[in-house]
Amino acid sequence: MVKGLEKYDFPSWFLDFLKGKGIEKLNPAQKKSLKAGLLEGNHILTCTPTGSGKTAIALLAMVKQLVENKGKVVYLVPLRALASEKFKDMEKLFEKSKYSVGMSTGDLDSTSKYLDRHDVLILTIEKMDSLLRHHCSWIKDVRCVVIDEIHLLNDVSRGPTLEILITLLKQINSKMQLVGLSATIGNPSELAEWLGAELVIDDWRPVKLHKGIYFEGEVEFV
Repeated sequence: MVKGLEKYDFPSWFLDFLKGKGIEKLNPAQKKSLKAGLLEGNHILTCTPTGSGKTAIALLAMVKQLVENKGKVVYLVPLRALASEKFKDMEKLFEKSKYSVGMSTGDLDSTSKYLDRHDVLILTIEKMDSLLRHHCSWIKDVRCVVIDEIHLLNDVSRGPTLEILITLLKQINSKMQLVGLSATIGNPSELAEWLGAELVIDDWRPVKLHKGIYFEGEVEFV
């Protein structure tokens, strides 16, 4: 059992996966997320450093929704390369479960009907936007949407698409839980308010960060 999850009824295959990743207890950000209602279906915006366990926070919400509500879960990413990476990770996670994982990053004018038969969907922002415009039939079955790199709302190219996408998702499916992840958000409180989300901020990281100045082959730490 992972320390901190004792009172939750997570399946053994998931707990074994976490242990296999070296997660024996929850870190500060993960504890804060639970206190904020992550496993009760609250919208969550998590702003913590790179490598601080944000993906595990997303997985906790995804698996909880899959087990309890028997719908679909979606993991949104900004880049195709990141989608491929997450797809491989999710396949390993769910290989001993009854849930299947699907991915779609291209063919923006296609409805990608094959996604209907999968429980866990890895999609790019643009693909999700396209699927909504094609009125995909399974969108009302989605119980959790994870938005990785949500700070891209401030990006001049992807930001407007992501903003419209989030707005549409909240309108189409009020039962859907949103989990936003980022290491760099300039206005987290404002974003959390717009999302209607609980804000989780923490500066814990697994390896202490040292700052220094490199000059002529030497580093002076400050």
